Amino acid sequence: MLADKGLPASPVSGGGPELTLQFLTFHLGDEVFALGIAAVREIIQFASITTVPLMPNFVRGVINLRGAVVPVIDLQARFGGPSTVLCKKTSVVICETVRDGERSNLGLMVDAVREVVDILPAAIE
Repeated sequence: MLADKGLPASPVSGGGPELTLQFLTFHLGDEVFALGIAAVREIIQFASITTVPLMPNFVRGVINLRGAVVPVIDLQARFGGPSTVLCKKTSVVICETVRDGERSNLGLMVDAVREVVDILPAAIE
């Protein structure tokens, strides 16, 4: 993920020598972050969540996504901030993760989703 640092965005061009990478941008509090679009499977509006006892405070619980149990992480709390305050724009970004060769989905709770941007690789620190 990239914190918003004024990275130059560039439109995707068909014939340019340098290709851009696509990122989904979203808000956590007053900051803007980005996540590589290749990992994003879908974005859903926050709805009901089942809490799981004895989990760290940043694990908000699990959701049922078409029959699959998906854990939901509150990114703002995970990064040491306060828990996300639920509102109309609160979203869950469903990402695919790979661990020990096995794929699974993980929900990332964010304050609001912004847009998909194209960023030149040279602009990423």
